[in-house]
Amino acid sequence: QLQLVESGGGLVQPGGSLRLSCVASGSTLDSYTIGWFRQAPGKEREGIACFSPTGRGTIYPRSLEGRFTISRDNAKNTVWLQMNNLKSDDTAVYYCAARRHLVCNSHSYNYDRWGQGTQVTVSS
Repeated sequence: QLQLVESGGGLVQPGGSLRLSCVASGSTLDSYTIGWFRQAPGKEREGIACFSPTGRGTIYPRSLEGRFTISRDNAKNTVWLQMNNLKSDDTAVYYCAARRHLVCNSHSYNYDRWGQGTQVTVSS
């Protein structure tokens, strides 16, 4: 059974960068779409990026384009989220999730495997 573990979160100053990792175990990622989500206090979980097994990566909110990049290495069973020029609004718990589907989707209810999340705090 597929399990996901996120890492790489932490405290960073505005303008800084972090690289989050999502490592899968129990199954290969070849047939899974992996999504990144985040949830800030008092807000709904938001889909922010996705990488399909066919090799296409997508960043959803236009406000994140140019700052966030998603990448994937199936041989390493890992998906990364590179976050640059971080802002205080990026503070949230970041989750990766998997769905056994070939197409990306930004809605959390379409994913049935979740990691435990990693905290990202952007503050001076």
